[in-house]
Amino acid sequence: MSIFRLITLAYKAILRNGFRTILTMLGIIIGVAAVIAMLAVGAGTRKNIRDSIASMGSNMLFIMPGSDVRGAARQVNRARFYDKDWLAVAENATLVSDISPVVQTNGTIKFQSESRATTIYGVMPSYLNIRSMEVADGRNFTNAEAARSAKVCLIGKTIVDNLFGNVDPIGQTIRFNQTPFVIVGTLVSKGQNNFGADQDDIILAPFNTVQKRIIAGRTIRQIYASVADESQTKAAIQEITDILRVERKLREGTPDDFTIRSQQEMGDMMENTSKVLTALLTAIAAISLLVGGIGIMNIMFVSVTERTREIGLRMAVGAKDRDILRQFLIEAIIISLMGGIIGMIFGVSASLILQKISGWTVVIMPSSIIISFAVCVATGVFFGWYPAFKASKLDPIEALRYE
Repeated sequence: MSIFRLITLAYKAILRNGFRTILTMLGIIIGVAAVIAMLAVGAGTRKNIRDSIASMGSNMLFIMPGSDVRGAARQVNRARFYDKDWLAVAENATLVSDISPVVQTNGTIKFQSESRATTIYGVMPSYLNIRSMEVADGRNFTNAEAARSAKVCLIGKTIVDNLFGNVDPIGQTIRFNQTPFVIVGTLVSKGQNNFGADQDDIILAPFNTVQKRIIAGRTIRQIYASVADESQTKAAIQEITDILRVERKLREGTPDDFTIRSQQEMGDMMENTSKVLTALLTAIAAISLLVGGIGIMNIMFVSVTERTREIGLRMAVGAKDRDILRQFLIEAIIISLMGGIIGMIFGVSASLILQKISGWTVVIMPSSIIISFAVCVATGVFFGWYPAFKASKLDPIEALRYE
């Protein structure tokens, strides 16, 4: 019997039990749609991470007080950075192009009758180069202004939009926790980071100004640096490590009481975490495919039982075992493929709707659609073969007698 004839017979048999077929396909539909949506969200997350690294510069280094070595909890609690630490790196590191200490604190910013809570960062002018930040209007503050603790600042777009409206902020005076600052520039918008935090809701002011006039402390939260040549990142980390160990008088064999991380390393860690979560969610969603396959097997067994006399009649008029096997196997594959196609449509639609509603980045990968299609075929063959094989092995005489 020709394949075309078998497909026609299988199609007619499916239509005779349309509602039951739809219920059978639900597991496949839900599974395929969930897998495509989860992979799209995961790929979108990884794209955000890569874009974030590209925008910040993969040659950036984070230098933080405190060791990440196990068993060094006491060192973590005691560790602090002071001016001498970042100055030692600035003066002696040959592979570092820019460096800036960073201190920060939260508070309230006021302009005329408007106010809002925000964060002020005390940095050096080179901080903008390290973080790949740009001045939208006005200028950056200078090293001379940083040295004399000048009360000047740059503000992010969120503060501009919420406090100033149509007023030009350049040259205006704002107060941060009662300390006046003159705005010398505004920053180009960077949007939200990978954790959903608003990167434009910030104030950048000279390091000495924030440290002495607002925080009134001597410690430094962390140090940012950039490597002149990205290929020299590992060498730069080792160079900074050696400088800080000498400056902090750490004896040989004593663990570092500081941690250095590269932007690329941080990005890889976040991307690996994203991959693990995506794989976990995809595996959970794929359980629906298994359930759908079991449903197909169950319905095919029911179909074989219901059509026992039909099978006996076909065998009696000359149908061979392989014709019966192919007929029921094709039915199972068609059901699986129909569910897969509908699931693909739902999965792509759900991904696009999720992107529109939540604002998340989703990347629909052609590979996920191809894999889903292949899985649907495999599901139909795997779960449909045994019922089809059972049907092909029925005794024609006993099948004709079946009531």
